[in-house]
Amino acid sequence: MNRLIALDMLRGYALVSIMVNHMPISVMRGWTLPNFSIFDASELFVLLSGFLVGLVWRSIEARDGRRAAQRRFARRAFEVWRAMLVGALLMALLSAALLALDRPHTAIWNQYAVWVLENPLGYLGTVATFWVQPNIIDVLALYVILMVAALAVVPLMVRWPWLVAVGSVLLWWHAPALNAMIPNHRTQGGFLFNPFGWQMLFFTGVAMGLFRQRIMAALWPWRHLLTVLALGMFAFGSAIVIGARIGEPALAFREALKLVYGSIDKWSLDGTRYLAIVAAAWLVAAPLARPMAWLAATRPGVALQQIGKGGLFAFVACVLLSVLGDAFQMTPAEQPMGRRLLVDLWACLALWWVSALWLDKGAPRLRARKERRAALRTR
Repeated sequence: MNRLIALDMLRGYALVSIMVNHMPISVMRGWTLPNFSIFDASELFVLLSGFLVGLVWRSIEARDGRRAAQRRFARRAFEVWRAMLVGALLMALLSAALLALDRPHTAIWNQYAVWVLENPLGYLGTVATFWVQPNIIDVLALYVILMVAALAVVPLMVRWPWLVAVGSVLLWWHAPALNAMIPNHRTQGGFLFNPFGWQMLFFTGVAMGLFRQRIMAALWPWRHLLTVLALGMFAFGSAIVIGARIGEPALAFREALKLVYGSIDKWSLDGTRYLAIVAAAWLVAAPLARPMAWLAATRPGVALQQIGKGGLFAFVACVLLSVLGDAFQMTPAEQPMGRRLLVDLWACLALWWVSALWLDKGAPRLRARKERRAALRTR
């Protein structure tokens, strides 16, 4: 499987966006996706994750069979669950240390710091069972559920793609009611990122990865029309966001748009956000494919690639850096714009540095360890 450098760059951009978007007074936050589009880094992260699952699954199944692919992603689900635990623990401990140093922060709920000190095993137990899903880390809880579901859904998708598509849409349609039936610490029940809704975007990405060549061959004759429609959908989503930012002067415009889209619900993934990110995916894959490849080869693009390749390690680092950056920007008092921008740049450079260090030092050792284990099992 050839590495798609633009894919790695976009994954890196998604992690940088998640980091700065959880720093409430970040300067760079004003220039990320949610300011110009109806979707944000969460949709980008989930769609790209699904796409990567489809690509890797197809490669492994073709080489080693379906069982090997299922074992690979069962291990991956465990790795994501483990990263969720480690990230939740480190994030809560970091929060506790910052509070002890009189460094307030609002990127995460400060109650996690109280719980981890009062009852660390209880805190880890509630995170492990998904009873508590700490913010920022909560997207990993969604990812675990989707990865486990993929073990059964992807083989069905390979054989009956349209049947799976219909089932996915039906689950999405009833997502709010289904999610509310899952007990956890939230008064309204269910996951914050509704897995019954977000599965449609994830498995859309999986289908793009599995059937990439077939899909592009079928759509290519209609590429000009699809590009116009995709631009229109992206512009429509941008108009919703820009109208909301303008506020009262754009009230009539906003009400007119609402007649078309109804309501926006990020947590259950409403149809407008879904269509907007899928439209953006077409634009990146078709008319913007060459510019994206060029951008990925630039120095900033290579840095984002390294962040994207950092995987779960980079994700946990981005969570911790968002909490640290938030604390640095808010204390001893809210910093001027220039200093806040310096904190933003420091956080981005730190995320790039730790990701590059992991790729150079940690990842090769981890791969070698996995290869040794695999060799022992085959003896």
